[in-house]
Amino acid sequence: MSSSSPSPVPRRALLDRLPKPLWRLVGRFLHLYFRMSRGLTLGVRGAVLNEAGEVLLVRHTYSPGWHLPGGGVEPGETVADAISKELREEANVALTGPAVLHGLFLSYEGARRDHVAVFVIRDFTRTAPKSSDLEIAEIGFFSLSALPETTTAGTRRRLAEITAVAPIDSRW
Repeated sequence: MSSSSPSPVPRRALLDRLPKPLWRLVGRFLHLYFRMSRGLTLGVRGAVLNEAGEVLLVRHTYSPGWHLPGGGVEPGETVADAISKELREEANVALTGPAVLHGLFLSYEGARRDHVAVFVIRDFTRTAPKSSDLEIAEIGFFSLSALPETTTAGTRRRLAEITAVAPIDSRW
């Protein structure tokens, strides 16, 4: 297992640079596009927990707040393959043990037909430091008792469930 301290990359998220009404419009357009181009959608998120009891969070360039790393499951891809791929791409994290399924959640943030499979990962290695790119603005490990202020509500709920502070809620 690997541990590292928060390593924010100094880069403002794309949405942080746009006026709020414009990024809301962009978000609505993207949700409309996905609703028209896809039926039910499936995503994955990983709660990567290190030996110090910290969780890995990412801040995307296109979405406000801190999130568990993850992304969409592509056609023909298993959820296990998807979480492994997303952790590699977003955080340079390689699994050295199983990703344990925590639960499957219905997301009401978008089209109300999006589902997210959340995995708990305790056995991993960081293959290299992650620098900012077009998708990731910042990345870091944070104490569960001192999450960034802008950590999303869904991320906070999943972490409370994983640490047995709260019962599992089937909605994101």
